[in-house]
Amino acid sequence: MIEGLDHLVLTVRDVEASLAFYQDALGMRPVAFAGGRKALAFGTQKINLHQAGAEFEPKAARPTPGSADLCFLTGRPLDAVVNDLKNKGIPIIEGPVARTGATGPLRSIYLRDPDGNLIEISNRV
Repeated sequence: MIEGLDHLVLTVRDVEASLAFYQDALGMRPVAFAGGRKALAFGTQKINLHQAGAEFEPKAARPTPGSADLCFLTGRPLDAVVNDLKNKGIPIIEGPVARTGATGPLRSIYLRDPDGNLIEISNRV
């Protein structure tokens, strides 16, 4: 029945800080849409950003900044991604390490966004 993922929502403390991080660190594209809402696009998906305390309805039962754990795939060599992040002052908290993804083995690194969400960046192996 389900064919894919269109978007997900992150509740954040500071929408502008989240936009800046995901654009600068991960190369996502900013998107603005109805009502001044903001999102980040990558591939054929997007992340809608909700300001904590002013979430768009309907919303999650417990919208909480820093509660997400997301895995993003990249076609760039992971070592190049690590170097870019280090040059931007973004600490890698773990990795590279071997993991198992939805479609097979991954080589992954982990970092945190401004709200403390766990961000995994992976190459398929």
